[in-house]
Amino acid sequence: MTKFIQRCQLAALAVAAILIAGCSGMGLGGEKLAAAPSTASAALATAPDYLIGPLDQLEIFVWRSPDLSANISVRPDGRISTPLVEDMVASGKTPTQLAADLEAALRKYVKSPEVTVIVSNFSSTFDQQVRVLGEAAQPVALPYQTGMTVLDVMVAVGGLTEFAAGNRAVLIRGQGEERISYRLRLDDLLRKGNISANAPVLPGDVILIPESVF
Repeated sequence: MTKFIQRCQLAALAVAAILIAGCSGMGLGGEKLAAAPSTASAALATAPDYLIGPLDQLEIFVWRSPDLSANISVRPDGRISTPLVEDMVASGKTPTQLAADLEAALRKYVKSPEVTVIVSNFSSTFDQQVRVLGEAAQPVALPYQTGMTVLDVMVAVGGLTEFAAGNRAVLIRGQGEERISYRLRLDDLLRKGNISANAPVLPGDVILIPESVF
């Protein structure tokens, strides 16, 4: 039910974005928007660490113990099972936290275990994704990756459609009353090669691309 409500909210935001009228830099309510932070330090200062989610693919490497290493998928219940460790909760933890928990469990069997956890394939929850709605060639939800920028996102979705009003695109960041909207200049970035229009993105960001008004 929660996912259904979230999808309905996103659909409403997409409709609002398409109905945006006016000049570049206007928000969903007609307010003037600031440009999205253009430096990684400004955006990534508040970037949360990636949290493992159900169906994520994990590479678990136990140093000097290849028999204990494994490539596994997080079950829908958020748990994993590895050699000597059964039904450990993985969902909601960072890879570093999960590695530490595995090390603690393996100390019963292995002297000073050293574990590394790598997320090799993402099936992220909404708050770990970057979503693109509206006039993108392939609107989609992308798993967030550290250092991801608007340019990376737009390459992944195939760029803009011919009807897109790229310089009226809006980036929505945060939830509820803490939601902030920023202006994006996607036409300048993608069609004019103006790299100053690029900006970092964060987990949970939504990019809305309206249609041009002729």
